[in-house]
Amino acid sequence: MTAPLYESSISSLQLLSRGKVRDIYAVDAEKLLIVTSDRLSAFDVVLPDPIPQKGQVLTALANFWFEKLGHIIANQLTGIDPESVVSPAEREQVRGRAIVVKRLQPLPIEAVVRGYVIGSGWKDYQSTGAICGISLPAGLKLASRLPSPIFTPATKAEIGDHDENISFEQAQLHCDKILAPVLAAIGKTGAQLASEARDAALALYDQAAAYARDRGIIIADTKFEFGIDKAGALHLIDEALTPDSSRFWPVSEYEEGKNPPSFDKQFVRDYLETLDWNKQAPGPKLPAEIIVKTSAKYVEAYEKLTGKCL
Repeated sequence: MTAPLYESSISSLQLLSRGKVRDIYAVDAEKLLIVTSDRLSAFDVVLPDPIPQKGQVLTALANFWFEKLGHIIANQLTGIDPESVVSPAEREQVRGRAIVVKRLQPLPIEAVVRGYVIGSGWKDYQSTGAICGISLPAGLKLASRLPSPIFTPATKAEIGDHDENISFEQAQLHCDKILAPVLAAIGKTGAQLASEARDAALALYDQAAAYARDRGIIIADTKFEFGIDKAGALHLIDEALTPDSSRFWPVSEYEEGKNPPSFDKQFVRDYLETLDWNKQAPGPKLPAEIIVKTSAKYVEAYEKLTGKCL
């Protein structure tokens, strides 16, 4: 097992940004290098302890889904070996945890799909009978399966801020506002882009959820990110259907009305809820036991879904 990587330090390329988990570098005018660290964020706060193998799991699992779902929508992958774009001394930092991707214009919304009532959706449903303005049947319980998956977009938050759930109509307006010059150049509207993102997200979720259920995992909800190329073609970007962007439950332990155990970072969130912490930075250190168990959950999710060992 390689040593955990909390933060990459690649000097041969220009660092463009550090997100909650990923470090992004410029390769050239058309391509980016994305390095997935072992950082973990919870409640939109980056915690101080890395989770061993997390970056490798996220990269390998996202690549698995990009390939499996590539018939639904184009994606960001270029097929270029990440080790070929950095110096020899930096190859260890990118090995198994980085990808070279196309430079695309990200949409300013998170494309969230919910198949079950849980998390912020459960709170919304309890108070309004709806999730993000979408009316739902009465009598649903915690973790109930929805009659059909729903698309509930959110605005993208900066590090330390929270994503804000918005209606589909607000998502259309948000795309219009943020991407006005780009939309004018490609001859599309925010409504068209938001509709394309919604349709793609629901199609991706439907196929992934059916596949995962056959392998013992329920994908309760997930979020996708999309970008467009210079011609306006929509692409799946960032990551897809990993324990960081999804809520994974074991089929064998699912029971309506109860909060199921998970393969994702909900395990860490549940631990943090037991602490006297205000959910503001800096985040608390994690006990060794929590770190080890979290790493094992990430690896188990990958192996169940792909049938391969990491």
